[in-house]
Amino acid sequence: MTPQRLLPPDLPERAALALEVHARPPEPLLAPARASHVAVLVDADARATESAHLLKLCRQHQLAPPLDGAQHWSGRLGDLRLKWERHGEFSSYTMLLSGRGAQPFAEPAAAALPSGWLAGVPGLTVHACHAELLHAEEELELAALQQGWFGGEALVGAEVGDGVALAYSDFRIHADGFGRFVLIDRGMTPLVAGRMLQRLFEIEAYRMMALLAFPVARRLSPRIQAIEKSLAGLTDDIARTGSDSGSDEALLQSLTRLAAEVESGLSASQFRFGACRAYAELVRTRIEELREQRLPGLQTVGEFMARRFTPAVATAATVSQRMHDLSERVAQASHLLSTRVGIAREQQNHALLASMDRRAKLQLRLQQTVEGLSIAAIVYYLAGLVGYLVKGVQAVGLPLKPELVVGASVPLLALLALLTVRRARRRARETEAH
Repeated sequence: MTPQRLLPPDLPERAALALEVHARPPEPLLAPARASHVAVLVDADARATESAHLLKLCRQHQLAPPLDGAQHWSGRLGDLRLKWERHGEFSSYTMLLSGRGAQPFAEPAAAALPSGWLAGVPGLTVHACHAELLHAEEELELAALQQGWFGGEALVGAEVGDGVALAYSDFRIHADGFGRFVLIDRGMTPLVAGRMLQRLFEIEAYRMMALLAFPVARRLSPRIQAIEKSLAGLTDDIARTGSDSGSDEALLQSLTRLAAEVESGLSASQFRFGACRAYAELVRTRIEELREQRLPGLQTVGEFMARRFTPAVATAATVSQRMHDLSERVAQASHLLSTRVGIAREQQNHALLASMDRRAKLQLRLQQTVEGLSIAAIVYYLAGLVGYLVKGVQAVGLPLKPELVVGASVPLLALLALLTVRRARRRARETEAH
């Protein structure tokens, strides 16, 4: 019997959103154990190739492949546990193996993968490290740990998890291309051990992803300085020079070129700078989750990152802000110059309209003069016709004097011509109005 549903219909994404907080759970670990972690930057176009590479491994070992659209998967290859996770820009592979090797980091978990499979993963390696999880009774003196496990490099370490473990690293890439972590279990549960190791791996992976913005910031800095210098010169030219159409147009073209260059730099870099801020925040969060306590003579992970990592992130943030400020300054200068050019053009248009108005008045006066001459010509022509008519009537025998009749008809003819011209002018105005 189906129980009665007490709720309205579910939001389509409800189940997926509810499970999101349970995504990518840590793998439980029991000391002693070995782990390897690799983060690979994968282009969107290579995602299908990545999935096919993982599917091939699953088929070779009769493992259930990840579901379509899955963002994480785990499986067991004999004694090795392999975990794959897909992040926004990169994918990570975590390999876990119980027991210790004969020598520190000599037999890492990654070596248990089929030969050549890890090297064939599509993409570029961003981060790779090995980790050794040891029992508390295997805890070594700091000098022996430094020399035997890290090749004599300076160590960073602290008590983590409020004292349930010790974590050590030199945060360097060793000859095999991997970094190294040592985690000493002082009473962790298997799940806590897996979570603690996952945090250490994520700190390094997110740190490297955040630092991808640092070379971009270095490349942009000289370019920004050159643009700032050019903008200062153009702004000074705008302040010193008067309003001149030729010089203003040249300045506006130069500002347009600067604006295009700034926007090009922004579009090419802002995703990387935005990602840097997001990854740096994740690094900060993961360090806080370690709940570190200082060990004598060692920097904690948080102190190490504050000294080495935080300045690089600040540099990227500063360059990003300079780019945005520069874009606003170029826009302001362009607006100022455009306003000045617009005012100059309005003045020119005003002068042109005044000139056209004067010309229209002159044309009107000339038209009136021509109209007067036209009336005189019409009267002269009509008077001549009247004279011919009177002479014809005189020849018939009527006693008329042509000079008298023509002279008397001139005022009437002039009035008739004037009325006719005015009527034609009024019709023309009415036609224009419609």
